[in-house]
Amino acid sequence: MYKRQPPHIPAPTGKAPDPDVLFENFGTWAADGGRPLYPHQEEALLELMTGSHVILATPTGSGKSMVAMGAQFAALAANRSGRGGRTYYTAPLKALVSEKFFDLVAAFGSKNVGMMTGDSAVNPDAPIICCTAEILANLALRQARNDGGPLTGDDAIAQVVMDEFHYYGDPQRGWAWQVPLLELPDTQFLLMSATLGDTTTLREDLETRTGRDVAEVAGAERPVPLEFAYVVEPLTDTISELVQTHRAPVYVVHFTQKDAVDRAQALLSMKLADKAEKEAIITEIGAFRFGTGFGRTLSKFLRAGIGVHHAGMLPKYRRLVERLTQKGLLKVVCGTDTLGVGINVPIRTVLLTSLVKFDGERMRHLTAREFHQIAGRAGRAGFDTLGEVLVMAPEHVIENRKALLKAGDDPKKKKKIVRKKAPSGAVNWTDSTFERLRDAAPEPLSSNFTVSHAMVLNVLARPGGDPVAAMRHLLTVNHDTEAARAKHVRQAFRIYRSLRQAGVVERIRIPDASRPSGYRPSARLTMDLPRDFALNQTLSPFALAAMDLLDVDSPTHALDVVSVIEATLDDPRQVLFGQQKTARGEAVAAMKAEGIEYDERMELLEEVTWPKPLQDLLEPAFATYKQTNPWVADAELSCKSVVRDMLEKAMTFGELVSAYGLERTEGVVLRYLADAFRAVRQVVPDEHRTEDVHEVIEWLGELVRNVDSSLLDEWERLQNPVDDDADLVVEGELAEAGAEAPARPVTGNTRSFRRLVRNAMFRRVELAAREAYEALGSLDGALGMNADAWGDALDPLFEEQGDDAIGIGPQARAASLITIVEPGGELPDGSRVPEGTWWVRQVLDDADGNHDWAITAGVDLAASDEAGQVMLRALRVGTI
Repeated sequence: MYKRQPPHIPAPTGKAPDPDVLFENFGTWAADGGRPLYPHQEEALLELMTGSHVILATPTGSGKSMVAMGAQFAALAANRSGRGGRTYYTAPLKALVSEKFFDLVAAFGSKNVGMMTGDSAVNPDAPIICCTAEILANLALRQARNDGGPLTGDDAIAQVVMDEFHYYGDPQRGWAWQVPLLELPDTQFLLMSATLGDTTTLREDLETRTGRDVAEVAGAERPVPLEFAYVVEPLTDTISELVQTHRAPVYVVHFTQKDAVDRAQALLSMKLADKAEKEAIITEIGAFRFGTGFGRTLSKFLRAGIGVHHAGMLPKYRRLVERLTQKGLLKVVCGTDTLGVGINVPIRTVLLTSLVKFDGERMRHLTAREFHQIAGRAGRAGFDTLGEVLVMAPEHVIENRKALLKAGDDPKKKKKIVRKKAPSGAVNWTDSTFERLRDAAPEPLSSNFTVSHAMVLNVLARPGGDPVAAMRHLLTVNHDTEAARAKHVRQAFRIYRSLRQAGVVERIRIPDASRPSGYRPSARLTMDLPRDFALNQTLSPFALAAMDLLDVDSPTHALDVVSVIEATLDDPRQVLFGQQKTARGEAVAAMKAEGIEYDERMELLEEVTWPKPLQDLLEPAFATYKQTNPWVADAELSCKSVVRDMLEKAMTFGELVSAYGLERTEGVVLRYLADAFRAVRQVVPDEHRTEDVHEVIEWLGELVRNVDSSLLDEWERLQNPVDDDADLVVEGELAEAGAEAPARPVTGNTRSFRRLVRNAMFRRVELAAREAYEALGSLDGALGMNADAWGDALDPLFEEQGDDAIGIGPQARAASLITIVEPGGELPDGSRVPEGTWWVRQVLDDADGNHDWAITAGVDLAASDEAGQVMLRALRVGTI
């Protein structure tokens, strides 16, 4: 990676640093680190260090990141000389922002680099800041001056490096790439992407707005040239030839995660790795822990020399695939088009299985930009002298050609061939489609400006001047069409009226000598915005306020705390759809049992959705909250139960994945759980941090860490980045050190383990309440409590108190109904709990309220550590 000694910054002189000295120092540092600058990098850096804007439109693999680092080096030198503010690096994904943060810490030291991603803020006063594009856009809106004067000092945004700038054209997020260009006329910009297309309009607009020269550095020779081909041979034959002719690793691109996994499964019948190669793979995998679910499937693929890589996988699985591929052990990796945004997999050949994708609304051909983003990943600098991009013909074309070849020159056989056609209604592609995309330049970027409550409030909160004039400027000089600008004006008026009705904005008059009255109308805020408005989780303050609605003494208090937090998090759609499918299946079965007719069942089924605890409490509270806190007007509360579902049903991560069919999206599930852990740990106030809540927090943290520690490890590293004089450990070195950190013993965190024990016991209560004796027997048969034993033990209770003898509602979860005694503690009979064991009693909430029935067990601590879950050593069910 980079040298441990950062590039030499000249001593401050009170004057602007000499560009020639900066250029020479950085070039020397790069060369000493084994990465001498290419001519196009030198050209871009010379322009930047002499003050110009730069649009860097060079191919993938041409070293744009080194140019960005050189720009930030120059900005840091100016900052130290008191001649400039901060430099910001932006990217579209939090993962890319985090990756760049660690790179820059390694180059410049932790004191000089900070990060802001919306849910993490690390060293935010540093001279170099890594952030998402939305964070920078909101900063630009908030920090620009309404009086037109430039910001000065440390708060000034002196330089902006915008990576993946083609996101400017994204329909949902493009506004965030445009706003800084509109609002920061005194800022230097470096705009980077391999697929920008014609930038003439952008260059002219930027030069006019800022009065600063704009240099486009484009057309650089690709370090590894590409060859393109359209393939009409069967895919398996094509892959076999590529592997045999040393043109691997091959990345087989699909446009759904399911197709990628299905392709890997189909390739198992091919011999892609010989015995020695398979042994090398097994050696490299070593003691890596594959979980249940997709882990077992991936293990099978890898041992056959086949990788799978997509965003739904656990991070540790993706890193393992990347590491094996980097070491040349995987010849084929089946994945999705996520490789277009910079995954860390070295690829020799890109093989696209289709030129058609679903964009969320319809099936369509790839754009030229999408095609070249994917194609640009072929060819490894330093490894390959050539990269190849192959596009498969549609299956019906390949099948027809195969049939013609089989018929040979026999006209009778050719006549009998029934030619296959593209599926009815499907979007087809041909060699002409391929040639058009291959030869086309990326489409010109199109503006996608939008107006929101956050934008209006940020402008109103600016220092000085007239916010109405500032908003008018923003609405009339953006890059949209005149018709679109007119819509933006109407939207801004709607937002302004809603803010006035809420009493957040008031109309005022400000001096204007050009008017007969000497004044003109304007507006101002009647309250101060939150300090970090629009720079962090928007609904965290609401979650904090909503805690006051909860009863600390309620037996469901800890679960309700979780539900408040979950309502403020982004939806993990795959989990919610899985819950909805399960709920609808159960509802259909119940309706059939009641004899409800089909049409009525279908009508009733539309009302069945995923669980939404506290919806009736939180949604009215949120509506009230919005009236006095309009900055959340664009946010949506979303009640859901994922963490709570796991707690109520005592599910492990694997059981959650299995219950809702989430094997292909484990990574999505884990990221949601990690976000929930961070939120509950950060937001819940002290008065609501009961022992139950502490247990839940610790349990959730241990759950995430034991599934895949990388998400929490990364977060903790962000909170405590390495010091300048410490050994800098960069991502590549971490990968070399091993795939994952060792898991902590399941009993290592007492609070977390107590929650696991409580979950295990209540799971038995729930099954007992449903008289699910077979399920109970499968859990505890080894302890002598098979299905018959459970039935014999509980039948007297049901005979005495009826079918609802065992409650599973809030009172059944009361802390007073469960007792856990740790080693050395005194038991009810006066004896002591032996070492290595916990004693636990879960009292049943019986219908008569006698509380004289219980499930009693011992917990074997050593066996639990070995198994990674609660292991009971004895079990008794009956009256106390």
